Amino acid sequence: MNILTIAAVSLRRMVRDRIALFFMVLLPVVVILVIGTVVQGQSGFRIGLVAGEGRSSGELTQSLDRAESLVISRFSGENEATDALRRNEIDAVLLVPANLESTLAGGGSVEFPLLVTSSAGSGQGAWSAVASVIADHASAVQAAGFAARQTGQPFETLLPIARSLDVTTPQVLVRSEVVGSAGEVLPPGFGYSAPTMLVFFVFINAMALGAALIQTRDLGIHARVMAGPVRARDVVLGETLCYLVLALLQSALIIGVGSLLFGVSWGDPVAAAALTITWALVGAGAGMLSGTVFRTADQASAVGPAVGIGAGMLGGCTWPLEIVPPAVRIAGHATPHAWAVDAWTAILSRGSGLSGVLGPLAVLVAFAALFLGVAVLRMRRSLFA
Repeated sequence: MNILTIAAVSLRRMVRDRIALFFMVLLPVVVILVIGTVVQGQSGFRIGLVAGEGRSSGELTQSLDRAESLVISRFSGENEATDALRRNEIDAVLLVPANLESTLAGGGSVEFPLLVTSSAGSGQGAWSAVASVIADHASAVQAAGFAARQTGQPFETLLPIARSLDVTTPQVLVRSEVVGSAGEVLPPGFGYSAPTMLVFFVFINAMALGAALIQTRDLGIHARVMAGPVRARDVVLGETLCYLVLALLQSALIIGVGSLLFGVSWGDPVAAAALTITWALVGAGAGMLSGTVFRTADQASAVGPAVGIGAGMLGGCTWPLEIVPPAVRIAGHATPHAWAVDAWTAILSRGSGLSGVLGPLAVLVAFAALFLGVAVLRMRRSLFA
C-alpha cells in the first residue's frame, strides 16, 4: 500500500504541472501531425509542362496526365516554370517544342528538354517516368511515319489509324522489384511520425520530469516519509511506478490519437504492446536516472530534454537511419531509440509478430535494467545520506 500511495502522490504532483502536461499531451500530437503531413508518400513526380497549341501537343499532354507516376502542372512559359522549379514546387520542367506538329508531319526527330536542378534527388526518376510516357506516345507516331513513307499517304491521315491500332496491340509489360528493400523503413506519413514520436517524447518527457524527483528530495518529502513506517525500498518502487505509469499513459495517448485521428495501424497487438511496455520501462529508468544524476531541478529540466533530443535524433526518430552513413548508423544504435525504431519498423513495415522483435526487445530490457539499476542505487544512497 505504501508503494501505491507514494506513486499516486507523486503522479498527482506531476500532472498538476500545466507546462509538463503541454509537453506530454498537446505537443506530441502537433508534432505527429506536422511531420506526418510533411513526409506523406509522394503520389508522383511533379512535372511542370510548357506546351504550345496543336493536336500533337494536346495528345501528348493527355498521355502525361494519364500517367500515374506523374503530377502535371501547366505553365504558360519557360521562365514561369523554371521559377517554380527553383522554389522546389516541382521536380522537373518538360518543354514541348512549339514546332512539334510540323516536325512530326515532316518525318523529323523531336527533342524534349527536361530541366532539373543540380540538387534534385528525384531528377533521374522524373526523367525515367517522362521518357516512358513519351516513348509510349511516340510508338504510334513512328508507326504512322513509317506507313506514310511506304504508302505515300498523308501522315495526318495515318496517325489516327496508328493510334487506334496501338490500343488493340498486345503489350509486353515489364515489372521491376527491388529485392530486400521492403520493410527497411517505416511507412510514410503518420505511419512514420506516430511511432517515432512515441519513442521520442516518452523519453524526453521522462528526462524532463526528473526535475520533480529532485524537487521532492529538496523539499524534504522523502525524509519525512522515511520518518514513518516506510522502507527505502517502498519509496524507490513508488517513484519508479509513478514514472512507469506516466510513460504508459503518454504512450497510450499517442497510440490512441494515432489510431483514431490519423488512421495509424500499429501492427500485431501482442508485439506492439510488448514494445510499448518495454519502452515505458526505458522511459521510467531515464526519468529516475535524470532525477538522481542532476543536482538541481533546473539542470534536469534544461539538460535532460537536450540529451533526449540528441539521442532521439541520433537514434533515428527524426530521420531514417537507412539514409545515414554506416558509422552514424552504428553510433545511433548506442542509444535505445534506434532499437525501439527498429522494432517498430519490423512490426509496422514487415508485419512481424512478437518473435520477430525479440532481439530489439532484449536490448531495450538491458537499457531499462541499466538505467533503473543506476537510478535505484543512487536514490537509495541519497535516502540514507
